[in-house]
Amino acid sequence: MDSKNTATAGQCPVIHGANTTTGKTPMAWWPKALNLDILHQHDTKTQPMGAAFNYRDEVKKLDVLALKKDLTALMTDSQDWWPADWGHYGGLMIRMAWHAAGTYRIADGRGGAGTGNQRFAPLNSWPDNVNLDKARRLLWPIKKKYGNRLSWADLIVLAGTVAYESMGLKTYGFSFGREDIWQPEQDTNWGSEKEWLGATRYEDDERESLENPLAAVQMGLIYVNPEGVNGHPDPLRTARDVRLTFARMAMNDEETVALTAGGHTVGKAHGNGSAKNLGPEPEGADVQEQGLGWMNHTSRGVGRDTMSSGIEGAWTTHPTQWDNGYFHLLFTYDWELKTSPAGAWQWEPINILEEDRPVDVQDPSIRRNPIMTDADMAMKMDPEYRKISERFHKDPAYFTQVFARAWFKLTHRDLGPKARYIGPDVPSEDLIWQDPVPVGPSGYDVEAVKALIAGSGLGVGELVATAWDSARTFRQSDKRGGANGARIRLAPQKDWPGNEPARLAKVLKVLEPIAQKTGASLADVLVLAGNVGVAQAVKAAGFDIPVPFTPGRGDASQAMTDVDSFAVLEPLHDGFRNWQHPSHSANPEECLLDRAQLMGLTACEMTALVGGMRVLGTNHGGTHHGGTHHGEFTDRLGVLSNDYFVHLTDMAYVWKPTGKNSYDIAERKTGQTKWTATRVDLVFGSNAILRAYAEVYAQDDNTEKFARDFVAAWTKVMNADRFDQA
Repeated sequence: MDSKNTATAGQCPVIHGANTTTGKTPMAWWPKALNLDILHQHDTKTQPMGAAFNYRDEVKKLDVLALKKDLTALMTDSQDWWPADWGHYGGLMIRMAWHAAGTYRIADGRGGAGTGNQRFAPLNSWPDNVNLDKARRLLWPIKKKYGNRLSWADLIVLAGTVAYESMGLKTYGFSFGREDIWQPEQDTNWGSEKEWLGATRYEDDERESLENPLAAVQMGLIYVNPEGVNGHPDPLRTARDVRLTFARMAMNDEETVALTAGGHTVGKAHGNGSAKNLGPEPEGADVQEQGLGWMNHTSRGVGRDTMSSGIEGAWTTHPTQWDNGYFHLLFTYDWELKTSPAGAWQWEPINILEEDRPVDVQDPSIRRNPIMTDADMAMKMDPEYRKISERFHKDPAYFTQVFARAWFKLTHRDLGPKARYIGPDVPSEDLIWQDPVPVGPSGYDVEAVKALIAGSGLGVGELVATAWDSARTFRQSDKRGGANGARIRLAPQKDWPGNEPARLAKVLKVLEPIAQKTGASLADVLVLAGNVGVAQAVKAAGFDIPVPFTPGRGDASQAMTDVDSFAVLEPLHDGFRNWQHPSHSANPEECLLDRAQLMGLTACEMTALVGGMRVLGTNHGGTHHGGTHHGEFTDRLGVLSNDYFVHLTDMAYVWKPTGKNSYDIAERKTGQTKWTATRVDLVFGSNAILRAYAEVYAQDDNTEKFARDFVAAWTKVMNADRFDQA
């Protein structure tokens, strides 16, 4: 036998994670290459339910009363393999739901509890999520029973809500409708640190420069370090971290105090042991652990000896009851720094009365000291937080009301508008953070509106660009933004530089009277305007392709629009319109991928849209209004041709950089510049995957296919927020 073959005879034939014998991925070999994986997440091949499965239809068949009854029973059905503290799993289930929802951040809408992603890496193995794998495993019999009618995403949040109800809280409501994903969201930016609990997210020590879009202070934490900034107790300094991270999760000061106190009214922290005795996290554990992590095979490791945060103790006297005990203890006693059995910093009361001490989780004849984290002490020491805490202390009913609403917001912030809510416990109130939009008219004459738009004198580029700007704010991450509501005419959107206020005002001045005359909503008219422009360009290209439209969008009012909340939706870059704000220095092609992913586009749809938008003359500023001609590789502007791809892939040209983000495209024979371009344009010729798509659209036999694909992708963008049709 050949010695070379002998050496490899026992190796696994599968090269894990790559296609080379080194085991490196292509991105490891070429780290500066454009990584399109973010557009390929959650491919239909990962979904085991089949194309016909519709969770939103299935969950409507759910027996909600029976489910809640089963969950309530589970709370006090203590399991020997993972015993419940004081015989009640409420604290554990609340922590699980909280840590699922608490990853949400307003900057890009990513994170949150809406997809059940806590089941997968890296979240399932974050240090802050120690032992939440046990909570999900305790829920498995219920998930198994209700099957396809109940997603893990819904179950995780509902378990926390029912836990509160079982301990006496009157909750504000609950909605089903969260659809599970089936693989990790590996391309979400959770931070650049190379180690857990690394501390590199602040440019300085002022605690105001937390790296965007992150909303936690260290890798692997949901919010802040419970021991203090970088593990050093200092409640006033911690207060600054708390205020910033909660603001980035869409919470104001009152909601922050309510959530901190309400979350710590029940349950306990666990640190009665040594972290050295814990085995690997779920993703690092061996097969015999069957998906569980942090297993303790050295000491007992359960009950009173459980290890998670390292802090040890309950916050209140009665940790399985909803009451005002948190504020009673916080303000009744002075507190001093001590260390837990695991060596973690925690605050404990001085000279506490015996009756105010909670009993041991296993033996009610033993009483233990309550504890507070550095963040809890911030609720007492920070002047603004203290004012709110004192009011909650004096008015328990008000505290309960504020917390119930804040818990609902925390667990539903990423679910989207109320049109997506499902179930008998959906509150009737319209909340401003839900971005309410009234139901729009649908009985008007659509063809009459189209005729008026076509005769308005507005050009194809103006019509298409305005409709695009209205729709492009949509984020599939938290289902915010989009054309429904016509908020592009309201503050803050009407003044965003990316929306070209002067051009926008000109177009709105024409379209608003059309809406008033025909009885259509302006939101519908804006989309119809874009459709009219696309239809004209399709016809000019020689094709008969309908541009689908469904009426019924509504017009939101300024009173329905939280200006501060919508500020995070402002586009600072839009590769589809070949624009990037001067203050935004990120890589343009990577920004394009980010926006495409947030809009729910595939790589192919993104390619078709960029090529079409270029030949339709939609560059920011407008080709005829002082804007750039970058990427307009056509002599037939306003015609939906495949010229962009034809000329991009034509080897008759050479490409020469003229600036940081500008290039000349010159004829090889004469050296004469024919067109100009940006990095976003040239990446469709340089990146192997994107070039493959560009070549498809450049083919002589695919001119009509390109037009049809553009229309389909355009329609997808225009309808992305039509949850009223679900």
